[in-house]
Amino acid sequence: MPLHRKFIISLAACALLAGSAHAQYVGPTAGPAAPSSVAAILKNPVDDQAVVLRGHLLRKVGKEKYTFSDGTAEIRVDIDDKVFMNRKIDAKTQVEIRGEVEKDFMESPEIDVDVLTVVP
Repeated sequence: MPLHRKFIISLAACALLAGSAHAQYVGPTAGPAAPSSVAAILKNPVDDQAVVLRGHLLRKVGKEKYTFSDGTAEIRVDIDDKVFMNRKIDAKTQVEIRGEVEKDFMESPEIDVDVLTVVP
C-alpha cells in the first residue's frame, strides 16, 4: 500500500476516534411537554411517554398492579416488587412515581413505574 494511502487511512481513523471523545448532551430535549396529571394522560395516552406524577396508591388490583390517583383521575400502575423495595405504603402515603405510559391496542392505558419515592 502506498505511503500516502496509509497516511489518509490513519488520519481518518484519528478523526473518528477524536470525534467520539467529545461530550454529548444526554438530557431532555425540547418537544411536547409531558402530561402533568392522570386526567391528561387518560385524555391523550401516548405509548412510552415519560411521566412523573404525585399522588396515592389507592388499592392493589393484581400481582404488581395498583390503582393510582393524583386527585384528577385514577389509572392502573404496574410496580415491580423490586421497585417497591418492601416499603410500607398505604392509601394515605403520598408518593411520586416516575415511569412511562403503556398503551396497548384495545386496552386502557397504564403506567409502568420505574421509580417509586415516598414524599415526606
